Amino acid sequence: QVQLVESGGGLVQPGGSLRLSCAASGTIFSVFAMGWYRQAPGEQRELVTIITSGGSTNYADSVKGRFTISRDNTKNTVYLQMNSLKPEDTAVYYCNAVIEVRTGVRKSYWGQGTQVTVSS
Repeated sequence: QVQLVESGGGLVQPGGSLRLSCAASGTIFSVFAMGWYRQAPGEQRELVTIITSGGSTNYADSVKGRFTISRDNTKNTVYLQMNSLKPEDTAVYYCNAVIEVRTGVRKSYWGQGTQVTVSS
């Protein structure tokens, strides 16, 4: 069984910063793409950013220049550094990872979500 455990959410003032972490554990052969999604109240879940196993990244236009995704392959962990936060960044943030759990079998896993609230 594979688990993704997130940490680092909280309440921050506009202009502030937060760093989210997401660690994958369990029976893992390889970890492929890892990413962060978010879902605001009444809205659909949206992709924030994604990083491949080789380190290539992609960002939603709304977070470009403010958010940075990174990963530590030795720890099967992905990070999201969020700077210059805005009230519209308020959402539950979910980590996602595509993981090979046995030879030739890849599955998509989700974290439990962590609340990020940007408010004065």
